[in-house]
Amino acid sequence: MRKIIIGGGASGLMSAYASAKAGYETILLEKNEKLGKKLYITGKGRCNLTNDCPPEEFLQSVVRGSKFLTGTIFRFSSEDTMRFMEEHGLTLKTERGGRVFPASDHASDVTKTLERACREAGAVIRLNTEVLKIDVLDGTVRGIVTKDEFIPADAVVVATGGLSYPSTGSTGDGYRFAKEAAHTVVDCVPSLVGFEAEGLSEAQGVTLKNIVLTAKRGEKTLSSRLGELLFTHYGFSGPLALTLSAEVNRLPTAELAFFLDFKPALDEKTLDARLIRDLTARPNEQMKSVMRALLPAGVVSIVLKQASIGPEKRANALTKEERKRLVSVLKAFCIRSKGMRGFSEAVVTSGGVSLAEIDPRSMESKKVKGLFFCGEVLDADAYTGGFNLQIAFSTGYAAGKA
Repeated sequence: MRKIIIGGGASGLMSAYASAKAGYETILLEKNEKLGKKLYITGKGRCNLTNDCPPEEFLQSVVRGSKFLTGTIFRFSSEDTMRFMEEHGLTLKTERGGRVFPASDHASDVTKTLERACREAGAVIRLNTEVLKIDVLDGTVRGIVTKDEFIPADAVVVATGGLSYPSTGSTGDGYRFAKEAAHTVVDCVPSLVGFEAEGLSEAQGVTLKNIVLTAKRGEKTLSSRLGELLFTHYGFSGPLALTLSAEVNRLPTAELAFFLDFKPALDEKTLDARLIRDLTARPNEQMKSVMRALLPAGVVSIVLKQASIGPEKRANALTKEERKRLVSVLKAFCIRSKGMRGFSEAVVTSGGVSLAEIDPRSMESKKVKGLFFCGEVLDADAYTGGFNLQIAFSTGYAAGKA
């Protein structure tokens, strides 16, 4: 049996390894000049390749597709990925939050390990080979077509990635293949990405820790999380923003509002008392100076502006009404987002081939015999922390072995 893997990223390489190890004649085709282009830039070039946690805990970090992925994650878990890497010569280390990295801190070592495992298992790897079409006849795969040839095959695995970081070759080929094979493709949107917003430029470069970011749709709270936020030239990013983007990316931006609680450890009464002490201790100072005891300099101006308090106003001139307003803003600073950043900055794609049309045990299409999908091309995504790459490894392994 000949199996062709389209795509030499995380899921494709794992699929090629599993396929060759299972005894199939395996050919991996990659359109780029090298393998794992996106792997090279993940984790800021360090490659957070999985998360060291049990499957039950892992699935809680899957935003979409957890039910579909349950069996797959149990059959090839984070532990299996770590064992695979170490058995093939890659030393690993685990950092906070269970994030697993190569000990070298070089993402290229992960790609080299996967490539070495594939070749040792007997897989053939061909670079600079772009697949133009998957040939299907009477609901069965017959092979693939490149610009130069037709390669017959009994099975084809689509591991082409999503739309995030298109400079790495993720241009949506897999979605086209899926549609041509009569599959439903759920609309794709960026995920794990920052938000654009106006009125935050003065705070650019400021990082806030231990603050709460809440996303609301009307009066309904969609998500509220404690963590770290970064103000940028376009709006806001950082771990909190990326997490919330995964949860709200399929909702209309115009319907969303975000609120920052700068002091989540203090209720309004306690915060008001703290503010009164600061004002009393420094009565002749300007508010922009007094507020430095509560906030970083870059954030003071945008907070005072939203509270309608002049930065030069003296502390002893602040009215009770203005003080109450300031406390309210500190506890619920409102940000109106103009939308998320694009695929060029998104860590992953949310959306893709409908899971209802894929066998969760094998990743085989329910519509076309011998056609498989794995990795980011599927409508499954998770939070940051190595979870998305593990989904790629788990689904890739399943597709390759089936």
